[in-house]
Amino acid sequence: MTTMRKTTWLKTTSLRPALAGAALAGAALAALLLPAAPALANAGAAAAAAPIRDGEKSPLVSTEWLEKNIDSPKLRIVEVSVDPGVYERGHIPGAHNVAWHTDLVETVSRDIAGPEKFAALARRLGIDRDTTVVLYGDNNNWFAAWGAWVFAQYGLVDTVKLLDGGRKKWEAEKRPLDTRTPEVAASRFPVTPASTSLRARFSDVLAVARKERDERILDIRSPDEFSGKIIAPSGVPELAVRAGHIPGSVNVPWAKAVNADGTLKPVEELRKLYAEAGIDGSKPVITSCRIGERSSHSWFVLSRVLGYPARNYDGSWTEYGNAVGVPVVNLAGTVWGGK
Repeated sequence: MTTMRKTTWLKTTSLRPALAGAALAGAALAALLLPAAPALANAGAAAAAAPIRDGEKSPLVSTEWLEKNIDSPKLRIVEVSVDPGVYERGHIPGAHNVAWHTDLVETVSRDIAGPEKFAALARRLGIDRDTTVVLYGDNNNWFAAWGAWVFAQYGLVDTVKLLDGGRKKWEAEKRPLDTRTPEVAASRFPVTPASTSLRARFSDVLAVARKERDERILDIRSPDEFSGKIIAPSGVPELAVRAGHIPGSVNVPWAKAVNADGTLKPVEELRKLYAEAGIDGSKPVITSCRIGERSSHSWFVLSRVLGYPARNYDGSWTEYGNAVGVPVVNLAGTVWGGK
């Protein structure tokens, strides 16, 4: 998927000397897609006109709530940004810096951070299981949502929130920034295996593509990527040899879920948006994109805000589009043909 710095394996970006070898400017990547921000909510919140934004009832918190509660001893604020030096230039007071391409992944095996690595990170950040964690970042919270997905696999679900509107909204409202790195006492977060229930694998999506499993695949890339007109957005390395999409998948670009300021749209609008594509929560959903980061944003919206059963396929098109002998739909008739 287009963007930001993923681990050495995913794609390169200016912030990381990346594996594929090209360094992409985070700002340029942000411009490749639409603006966006993620959210989360339980079934009760889903019935409301808009997601609840506070520290207890929702996975979303507002900028007002965060500034009011910024000194809470049981709160940890974590920035997961992509643009080089953005954290160092100024961040939300008390925020810790987490690099998604090193802290949240295993850089050699192209995997999420393993149990030992994640526990070490949580301990360094002073996070216990009852700590409220607010994640935010630049570029519409893409990798903050990725962080929420990784945290959720280690059991940190209801206590992990996203800042609605992310860094963009905080700065637009001229709220305070700081350049100091906070110091906290280390926690004793336990080493536990990652849950497998929130992550889809290649075999899962292939079973859906072959109609062996009754699930939905939501491809949240741009229409041109979905149709096969392009393999990757302009300026982003083409890490797949074919263009197109997984058979049976539907296309709802992630940015359709957000307002111009990056905040999440009202819940009923979200339900209608996805229902028009045949996704209404009645069947499990697998979200997919190019490298898994944009799709983690849509996973957050579907699973946390709308309460739908959803998993994220972080292998996404860079894995599926390179696989040998699998079915592909290419509506544009490019590269390997129209089927």
